[in-house]
Amino acid sequence: MSARSVAASPEFDPRAVRAEFPILDQLVEGKPLVYLDNAASTQKPEAVIEAIAHYYRHDHSNVHRGAHALADRATAAFEQARSDVAAFLGGAKREEIIFTRGTTESINLVANSWGRTQLGPGDEILLTEMEHHANIVPWQMVAEATGAVIRVAPVLDNGELDFVAWTALLGERTRLVAMTEVSNTLGTVNPVAEVVQRAHAVGAVVLIDGAQAVNHFPVDVLALEADFYVFSGHKLFGPTGVGVLYGREALLEAMPPWQGGGEMIERVSFSAGTTYTGLPWKFEAGTPHIAGVIGLGAAIRWLDGLDRAAAARHEQALLERVDTALAGMSDVTRVGVAPGKVAVASFLLAGSHPSDVGMLLDQQGMAVRTGHHCTMPLMDRYGIPGTVRASFSLYNTFDEVDRFIEGLDKVRSFL
Repeated sequence: MSARSVAASPEFDPRAVRAEFPILDQLVEGKPLVYLDNAASTQKPEAVIEAIAHYYRHDHSNVHRGAHALADRATAAFEQARSDVAAFLGGAKREEIIFTRGTTESINLVANSWGRTQLGPGDEILLTEMEHHANIVPWQMVAEATGAVIRVAPVLDNGELDFVAWTALLGERTRLVAMTEVSNTLGTVNPVAEVVQRAHAVGAVVLIDGAQAVNHFPVDVLALEADFYVFSGHKLFGPTGVGVLYGREALLEAMPPWQGGGEMIERVSFSAGTTYTGLPWKFEAGTPHIAGVIGLGAAIRWLDGLDRAAAARHEQALLERVDTALAGMSDVTRVGVAPGKVAVASFLLAGSHPSDVGMLLDQQGMAVRTGHHCTMPLMDRYGIPGTVRASFSLYNTFDEVDRFIEGLDKVRSFL
């Protein structure tokens, strides 16, 4: 159902971009690093590193409650990042942006605050076989606690969502649809706009996991009409330990706090109980990851300074190059060949365990991911233990693709 397709871009210069990433300029096993593990975590440009260092060197203080200059500067930078995220997501309200520790915590927040109060026996939660564990396990826990039922839409052999089957599973009992926009294992881009439209037609609420989407193409949550949208900073050229939950204001207002502590309160009393503050701070108990949020804001501003359409065309050209090479290897089985997918290449080498392939590539200076990629149900669907996954970003080059293919040829000859 995906319609995303872009041609190669002659105008994008990945070498100029990669020069801003100091970590990429190093040797591994005596060879220049080829970093192809971007679906797990992207690297950080100097602008992000400097923003974090500047905060710790000059502005470190807790936010919101201090009555001094450092607290004012830290709070201003922290809240500017919230505005940056809101704009990055297509003009959401600042109050609709909740900072968390990452995609996983964002989903758990919705599951525990919305799910445990809104779901009951027989209500249905509709997932897919390609979901990351972070978009499965919290819903299993909620279903066990509330009596809700989980339905799972299958994946076709080529890695596309079986949209016909998904549509058949959607019904009057469906209360929540949770779906990844982009599969971290397959690279498949799901038709989330149509998913939201159809889910809303039956009265269901929709959560979109955008962890693998936001670094590949722009997202507009208002045009999408998503109820909840989540992503992690570390997959968007930002720091680890920080993430975002976007939620429609009316839904967030009606949801109870998930965690209690400082910042999320209006007044605390033993005799009269506790009253809570408003959005977004109602869901941000305790001292946040201030440096991480500031770093995320810097990452977004850095990314906004690029020609994202040209960057996407470059990534697709990289994928075409590697896919063509892999398709010509008779002992390689590609896992996930859906049209319009992002630059992720998962595969198996006949007679070899993925971890052995990854180890031998590492000895040649190449960083790939091996294993089940936190998608065990998807591995079960294909009947495999895992895959080798090479995932590309805008700072990767055609030379690196060629080195990867040459390195894989050496592995093939060795194994």
